[in-house]
Amino acid sequence: MAAESHAAPSAGEYIVHHLTHLQNAKPKSLVDFSVVNWDSVFFSVALGVLGCWVMWSVARKITSGVPGRLQAAVEFLVEMVEDQAKGIVHNAQSRKLVAPMALTVFMWIFLLNAMDLLPVDLLPKIWQWIYGAAGGDPHHAYLRVVPTADISVTMGLSVAVLVACLIYNVKIKGLGGWSHELIAAPFGSPKLSANPLSWIAFLLMCVANFAMQLLEFVSKTVSHGMRLYGNMYAGELIFLLIALLGGAFTLSATGLILAALHIFAGTVWAIFHILIITLQAYVFMMLTLVYIGQAHDAH
Repeated sequence: MAAESHAAPSAGEYIVHHLTHLQNAKPKSLVDFSVVNWDSVFFSVALGVLGCWVMWSVARKITSGVPGRLQAAVEFLVEMVEDQAKGIVHNAQSRKLVAPMALTVFMWIFLLNAMDLLPVDLLPKIWQWIYGAAGGDPHHAYLRVVPTADISVTMGLSVAVLVACLIYNVKIKGLGGWSHELIAAPFGSPKLSANPLSWIAFLLMCVANFAMQLLEFVSKTVSHGMRLYGNMYAGELIFLLIALLGGAFTLSATGLILAALHIFAGTVWAIFHILIITLQAYVFMMLTLVYIGQAHDAH
């Protein structure tokens, strides 16, 4: 019996295949917490370990003389993050934890974003070969290598920042002080008297204040994660579109032009994307510092 043949995928099928995660199950709804994107988990953990190992290796070998390139780069990052933390988080005790956390956030997200610079077919093709060698159908071997183009990863990071903000709100202001801020800021507490209208006004102000505070926390968290996700998803999609130009290569005038355009566009976009992945990591880190700094400020 002849082996089953697979026709070359269309442009749409190629993009859909590359944008499909390696999952434990198919989502049953728009939000399904039972689904795990194993590719995002693997690359996030692997790059997190790699980043920690690099920083530990540099710290272990640090010298007081003329630093090497890697040590100089790490020292620059540490000083940059420390300066930003001093300008935003004024509590010196908190900065002992907040500054290293911000540095970790920047390094981790930068490494996650940098996966977008790999050739789009490199790791998926390797995974297809491994999957096929294990007895599976390589045409159903899915793999996405940019974790920050996965909304579950970026929203998980932003929710972690929200949790840190809530912890610092309680730690700095106390549970009672923060509870009062939730119902008093930004309007303040109305003056209570024997007049029942003052109590009604107080209750209405508490509801309005709490709703505004809740809306602020939700909007900051959603925008924090969606900003990173949107930029990296768009970058990944553009790389896929550029890859399609190379896939159209043939020994003809049109094919040669498309191949040359593929090389030119891919080079230009990759160089420009270096700025994007660095900027997005920096913006996420700065917003983390700003939100935690706000948790230290009293209204």
